[in-house]
Parts: sequence; C-alpha cells; structure tokens
Amino acid sequence: MSFNIISVIGLGYIGLPTAAAFASRQQRVVGVDVNENAVATINRGEIHIVEPELDCVVKAAVEGGWLSARTTPVEADAYLIAVPTPFKGDHEPDMAYVKAAAEAIAPVLKKGALVILESTSPVGATEQMAGWLAALRDDLTFPQQAGEAADINIAYCPERVLPGKVMAELIQNDRVIGGMTPVCSARASELYSIFLKGECVVTNARTAEMCKLTENSFRDVNIAFANELSLICATQGINVWELIRLANRHPRVNILQPGPGVGGHCIAVDPWFIVAQNPQQARLIRTARDVNDSKPGWVIDRVKAAVADCLADSGKRAEELTLACFGLAFKPDIDDLRESPSMSIVSELAQWHRGELLAVEPNIHTLPQKLQGRCTLTDVQDALSRADILVLLVDHCQFKAIDGARLVQRYIVDTRGVWR
Repeated sequence: MSFNIISVIGLGYIGLPTAAAFASRQQRVVGVDVNENAVATINRGEIHIVEPELDCVVKAAVEGGWLSARTTPVEADAYLIAVPTPFKGDHEPDMAYVKAAAEAIAPVLKKGALVILESTSPVGATEQMAGWLAALRDDLTFPQQAGEAADINIAYCPERVLPGKVMAELIQNDRVIGGMTPVCSARASELYSIFLKGECVVTNARTAEMCKLTENSFRDVNIAFANELSLICATQGINVWELIRLANRHPRVNILQPGPGVGGHCIAVDPWFIVAQNPQQARLIRTARDVNDSKPGWVIDRVKAAVADCLADSGKRAEELTLACFGLAFKPDIDDLRESPSMSIVSELAQWHRGELLAVEPNIHTLPQKLQGRCTLTDVQDALSRADILVLLVDHCQFKAIDGARLVQRYIVDTRGVWR
C-alpha cells in the first residue's frame, strides 16, 4: 500500500526535520502541532528552531506544495508521533503528550493506516498507545487483537540523531524498526525507505523501545565517568583535560569530555525511564544520573569561590562585581535549552549574585521567561569588556574562537576546557 499522505504529529526538533525529509522526496506531508506560532511559521516556509540545513529544506518543501502544517490531524496513510515524553514526579515517564496525540488522530484513522511512535518512551509504551487507539476506535482492529490481519499497523521507530546534524544523520543513520507484528515492521521499513540511506534493522516494539533507552544510558554513564574524573582532578590539582588526552592515547580507551552536567531531551531524561521500571537492577544507571545531575551544583560552588576570591583581591563590593556566563543551550551550536544544566546554573546564580549578571547565548534572541529581569542577554564582546569573572558553560564555536591567552580576567571558571 502506498503512502499518499504522511502526517507527522509534533513539529519540534525531531518532527519537523522528519516531515521535511519526507517532503523533500516529493511526498505529501501534513505536519500537526498545537503551537499555532510554529504552524504559521512553517506555512510561511520558515522554521522556529535552530538546525543547520533545515531552513532550506522546509522552504523548498512548502513552496513546492509538499509540506503544510496545521493544528488538527487529517486523514492520512501514515502517522508519525514525535511529541515530548518528559518525566514527572520522582522521575517517572510522562506519557500524557503521546496519549493526547493518539486521541487526536483516532477520529481520522482509516483502515490500512500505519501509526509509528517515534517519541522516546518506556518499554511497553507502543502497546499502551495501541490500547488507547483500540478503545477509541472499536470499529477497527489493531495488532494486539488481530495480529497480522489488523486493520491498523503500529510500530515503534526511535530517532537517533545529533542536534546540529539532524538532517544528515536522519538520512544516513541506521533505523531500528520495532513493529508489533512482522507486517507492521515491513510497512514501517517501507515508509522510512522513502528517504533513508541507512539500514532498516527490524526487531519487536519492546526491544526497539529498550534500544533507544540503552543508547542514551550508555552515553550518560560514559559522561558521568568523565564528570566524576573532573571532580577528582580538581581535588588533586590535576588538569582533567590533559589527563583525558593522555589516557585516550591508550588504544582501547576513549574517555569523553567533562562539562557542567548533562542536558537535552534524551540523555538527561531517558535513563530515568529504565530506572523507573527497574529500580532494583539499574544501580549503575541511577548512579550515573546522580553524578551528572550533581555537576551543576559543583560548578556553582566553583563560581562562588571565584567571586569570593575576586572580592578579596579587588576590594569591590558584591553588587559592583559583574559576572558573565557563556552559553545557555544544553550542547554546542544549537538553541535548545531543554534540561540544560547551563540554564540551571545561570538561574541559581541569578538568585544568588548581587551584582550584574550577563548571559551570552548567540543562538537565541530573547531570554527564556525564567531568566527575564534577572540577567542581561548580551554578546561576546560586551561580556568580555565588562565582566570581572567569566564562566564558560557551553563550547559554542564563537566561544572556542576566543584566544584564552588574551583574556584579561584573572578569574575564569571554564567547565569545557576551552580557554585553559
């Protein structure tokens, strides 16, 4: 069965690039999002997020009539759900957005439709979504009811892309296809093959769900090792970046780089899904989360120590001291602030510091609401000329271009090892 209309539910950092990828292959794509501003922006051929190459693809797709956006679903041959899955309470998965998406598409589902969940989810989420749809459409059959003969095909197919390189990796990377039945997997593979150059690797839905969580938990554990090393090295008076560079000369060692913590919608969140479902077994994964979640507090303590030393040396009062924080995003060269440790650090410093606080984030135009009125968004040159203390939180390319040897500030807290 062909896919005449493909609908992507959720037009954020994953949904919009996915919709654009299909549309770039001259497939009719209807994107759906509750954000009216995002919908209007896309329909103008523009984008509301920062992602290299995406703007050109969206512009061409909209002008060619292949991509449009709206706030309510339409009847389609395939639906890809790419909505947020945050956590709630004691780090428990919040499936409210997925449930809302399922409820939204249920009225327009037709026999033969394919529904794919892309959102990072706990094990069993695809079956849960299928249950929600079945309860809403008792006139249709679903894989848990009719197996291969079901009217509706359902699969779980997680993304595995790097922000800043989404358009390239979306097409090149292998895709894990987790259908509820072999027929579901085959149809999902057929759909992604429209733009995918990587391989479609087929498994079942529960394994695909766990695969996505495993990939991000692996990264989290490795980052926690680097972050823990940075704490130890600070106590021992050792340059952690030199240490890691030396250790990585071993042919079987590849230690990642430490930072101010771990952020984003994946690595900072997904391991908790495993912990929530397996609290007794997931001891290492929980410990890694604790190490990475505690790193912003350690950075704040370092900044406070630098402020104390600067006050003692300069003779200034605390309210006369200007602090500049470089970077708010959760990783370099993007505008994504979700779960950003840098945001947490700047927010707490804004409450604590009595002097002026400058924030330098070249990828945004206005401060997020939680920082408005509490600090000033400025550019690199202004911050360097006015600040008494510099705090590097994100290694954006603009910051790496600054020659650390030419910085006049005596007190610098460099969490990325860029200006050392």
